[in-house]
Amino acid sequence: MTMSSDSPEAAHPQRILLVTGLLGAGKTTALKMLEDLGWETIDNFPVRLLGQLLERKSGTAGEEPAPLAIGFDSRTRGFDPRRIIARVKQLSQRGDLNITTLFLDCSGAELARRYNETRRRHPLAQDKPATAGIAAERELLDPLRRWADAVISTTDYSTNQLQQAIRERFSDVADAGTTVTISSFGFARGTPPLADLVFDVRFLDNPHWVDDLRPLTGQDPAIAAFIRKDPAFREAFERIRDLLILVLGRYAAQGRAYVNVAIGCTGGRHRSVFFAEEIAKALREAGFSPTLLHRNLASRSADLLEDAQAT
Repeated sequence: MTMSSDSPEAAHPQRILLVTGLLGAGKTTALKMLEDLGWETIDNFPVRLLGQLLERKSGTAGEEPAPLAIGFDSRTRGFDPRRIIARVKQLSQRGDLNITTLFLDCSGAELARRYNETRRRHPLAQDKPATAGIAAERELLDPLRRWADAVISTTDYSTNQLQQAIRERFSDVADAGTTVTISSFGFARGTPPLADLVFDVRFLDNPHWVDDLRPLTGQDPAIAAFIRKDPAFREAFERIRDLLILVLGRYAAQGRAYVNVAIGCTGGRHRSVFFAEEIAKALREAGFSPTLLHRNLASRSADLLEDAQAT
């Protein structure tokens, strides 16, 4: 049923985001980030049932319904891009819905690398190489890609960078003010390309060179105690904390939507993780609401990088 523009529901149309794209391009990561941003999310949804779902999701008159993100891909039963497009066009005529489609793309070479790294078989490849399945899927999804409202290519994105791209596009900036992200990283793997402010904490004593501490991370109490004993820690922490509180307040006053603060050590598992955790805690106490990310915390080869850098 199409609702008139002066109906109660039409005053608060529900935001619907359809998330699709190539397998391995980051749909699951995108949906998890949307959930963190306050969206309701459904993954692997049978798109033939989209109309029934949205009828049930209609909000109470006068109330603004929560935004809803619906994930689907070529594995979905009855997947037919042209029928999906026709159905969404029909649903978009309803005054109580605001439907947007996000397509996640990625180069074939990068997708093949991801499949080889995880040793997963591409669902459309069967007994053929992953590249054959990727090519077949790209051809199948081409109508959806050309029709989508937004396309994000994740070829050169880490998981954290994709999360940030989703946050920048789909968070409610008007309500959120300045979005602050604090991330730890390892210099051995490169500086985050999207960082606005970078702090190097490699001047602190390194737990990596203590055998009992090496397997731990900056989230473990033993690492925290070790770093706190460093004579340089307290003064450095307090100065960086105070600087961030000052500049973040200035950024907010100027209407800056996003500020990304990166804190690095050598491998990204000990000093930077602990320092980032402490900075995030201090900023919350100061009235900010930072998102905390650890880029290299789970990196399998971090110890080898740490040994090679010897810092």
